[in-house]
Order: sequence, then structure tokens, then C-alpha cells
Amino acid sequence: MRKIQGLSILVLCFMLILTACSGENGGNKGTNNEPKESAVTDATAAPEEATATPEPVDMGGRVIRIAAWWDLKPAGTTTSEKERLAKIEEVEKKYNVKIEFVNVPFEEYMPKFTATVLTGEPFADIVQMEYKAALPAVLKGQLLPISEYTTTANNINNEANLMAKAPPIAGEVYAFDNPGAGGTAMHYNRDLFKKLGLPDLQELYTGGLWNWDKFLEIAKLATKDTDNDGKNDVYGFSGWSTDIFRNFTAANGGKIVDEATGVQGLTDPKTIEAAEFINRLYNTENVVKVKTGDRMNYEEFNTFKDGDVAMFQAPAWNIGELTFDIGVVPIPNGPQGSPEVTYANPGQAAKFIPKGVKDAQLVYQIYEETFDITQTEEFPSQEWLEGLYNHEEDVAMQRDHITGTGQILLDDAYPEFPTGKFLTDILVNNQSVTATAEKYKPEAEASIAKLGK
Repeated sequence: MRKIQGLSILVLCFMLILTACSGENGGNKGTNNEPKESAVTDATAAPEEATATPEPVDMGGRVIRIAAWWDLKPAGTTTSEKERLAKIEEVEKKYNVKIEFVNVPFEEYMPKFTATVLTGEPFADIVQMEYKAALPAVLKGQLLPISEYTTTANNINNEANLMAKAPPIAGEVYAFDNPGAGGTAMHYNRDLFKKLGLPDLQELYTGGLWNWDKFLEIAKLATKDTDNDGKNDVYGFSGWSTDIFRNFTAANGGKIVDEATGVQGLTDPKTIEAAEFINRLYNTENVVKVKTGDRMNYEEFNTFKDGDVAMFQAPAWNIGELTFDIGVVPIPNGPQGSPEVTYANPGQAAKFIPKGVKDAQLVYQIYEETFDITQTEEFPSQEWLEGLYNHEEDVAMQRDHITGTGQILLDDAYPEFPTGKFLTDILVNNQSVTATAEKYKPEAEASIAKLGK
């Protein structure tokens, strides 16, 4: 098992902060395009015209604003950041523009977006936005699909090493961002596994033996009283129950709500099966450590950091600075799942261009060009992942088997969608899963109807 050299603390902290801003709970808690007037935008145009490099356009000193709830301007502390700052200056001269990075406090961000987009003058030309906030804007026609401001000449529609399409929302691609790797996965405490004599999960995964049954078997083996005081002091599993439910449902091929179709999925047999499995973990096998005593408490998200839990679901950004060695594999697929989807991604965020932005193609083109600098990594997020994991095989696992397997899940986007109530009745009040799903089906449908399609 080869170890890899860690990334510098400064760069690691920067990446963690940047990624955490797009995570759960409003982005505060902690994931991976244009031309001049004569440029071809007609999809039926000849290939040689569409791929021609457009001549720069004089934008007359226009200010192009790029907004987020943190400062997106490169800090200039690394070689890459310095090179990008120089590239920004070069692009500003090329197009006669000024690029301004706008930092708006999170609690003010969406109100500011909504108020300005309704006037037809968005406060920024490119906006960072969480998908759960973007969905209502998409349904109201307040965001442009990338097909309206990219062409076949753009990097995003070719090599996509500078900018990549973000996952679809409501059935269409609206967003973009830098290419990246990583995602939520099943992590395991290698130190504890060795101490307890448990089989390595990566060996099980590569051998085709990693599934729900094997996960439960290992969780039961790991849950024990090691000091003989009559109480379990080591547990097989921990996590925030809402995330656990979302992830196991996705890994079983289900979806709690489908924003593309506007259909609730609480009563889907795949969701029911996932909920039954989670109920078994908590109420039958008792393999889950609940540090706070409240099975619905978000703080259980970090319980694994105590070091007495064998396995835990966690996004890559939340595993830094642990006191024990870890490994990683995809969340195991359920009986109806597939390797193409292994986890739910309710915290997806990316860059959007609002409706009302003038010369959207040029705005995107200019932004994309600012990333045309020396590529120092062998693959996206290489340095970040190598700074998080101690072993090459863990980096490879994230890159090759977890990246790109997230399911966009936007139950948080719907007003009062009853995910929490559904789980509380099952995990806390010991109610029947099937009956509870039927109980909250009307409430889920009403929530979807409030947002519209």
C-alpha cells in the first residue's frame, strides 16, 4: 500500500473552504463558455466556421461581474493563481473589459439575485448558485441554458479541460464549472479495521463482493463492547440519517423526488427498500452510533471523527485532518442499483448566467479564456485529492469509481418537502415504512405543486 505526499496546508485549506461553500445547509457546511458578433452560433453551420477562433471584440470597457458568497478572485499565493491573475489581465486587455469578483453574504445572495433579475438587470453576469436555489429560478425562466451562450468553438463543448458542463437541472444543462473529481463515498477507518481484523473494503469491492449484505455483515462485526463494561464502545456505522437515506436510495436506483418530471419518489419501491434497510440498521441491528442521542440531528454528520466508527458516508471535503488512517469505496449498490449511481448529491453548485445578461456568449467566452493557463495536474482535482488521502489507491478510487456517480437530488428545493417527517416517523417513532410513505405522499405532491414544473 503506497502512501502519497500530502498537499501543503495552505492549498488544502483553500480547497476545503471553496468546496464547503457549496455543501449542505446553505453552503456553510461542507462538489465537479464567448464569441464576437460574426462568430457562428447556428447549430447547422459548417464545422470549419463553428470551430474557428473568433476575433476579439472591443467591449468598450464593460465591467463583467462574477459573483459568489465568497471571494472567487485568485489569491495569487500559488504559481497557478499567479498565472491566472496574469491571464485575467491579458483577457481584460484583449476584450477591453474589467473583470470584477463580487462577494455577497450568503443570506443576502438569493434575495439580491431575485430582485435584480426581475428588473432585467442581474447584479452579476455569472453567478455561483446552489442547485436547490437554482431550480426555482430555472422553472421561472430566470437562468439561461448553456446552449444559448456556447458554441462548438468553446472548450466546454470540446476538450472541456478548462470548463465543464455541470449536471442537468430540470432535464437541461444550465450550469458550468471547472472540471473536478471526488464525491460522497463510504469511507472506513483503516486503523480500526486492522485492530478488529475486518476485511479490507477495497478488496471486497474489486472482487465484486461489496453490496448491502456485506456492508451490514461488517457493521455487525464492528459493533462491539471491547472493554467489557457492558456498553458498545465501537460501532459499525454513523452519519446524518437524512444523508444516509438519500445516499442509500440513490444507490438502489431510487430518487426521493425527480425535479425533471416533478414526481415524488417516497412511494417508489426502490425508495421503500432503502428506507427498510436503514430502519434495520438503526432499529433492528443497532449498528449505528448516535452520539447526540437524536437520530435526526445534523451533527451526526461528523460523529465518525471520534475514531470509534468503522464505516461512514462522507463527502471528500469533510475528511481532512483526521487522526486516523482511512480508506474509501463507493457506497454499496442496493439490489436494484447500478455502479452508474452510488450517492445522492443535494449540495451541487455551479456557475450560471442569468437571463438579462447582455452579450452572454461573449461573457462566457471571456470567463472561459481566463482559465487557459498551464495545466499542472494529470487529472482534475489531483492535488486536492492527494492532500486528503494517504494512499494512491484511495485517490484512484475517488477518481475512477466515485466521480460522476452522484445523483442530483433537490428535495430541499421544494417547500416543506416531507423527507424529515418521513424519516422521523420511521427511525424515531417506529412506524411502518410503506404506511409512512403513503401517509406523506400527498404532502410531497403538494410541495412539488407549490414550486411548479
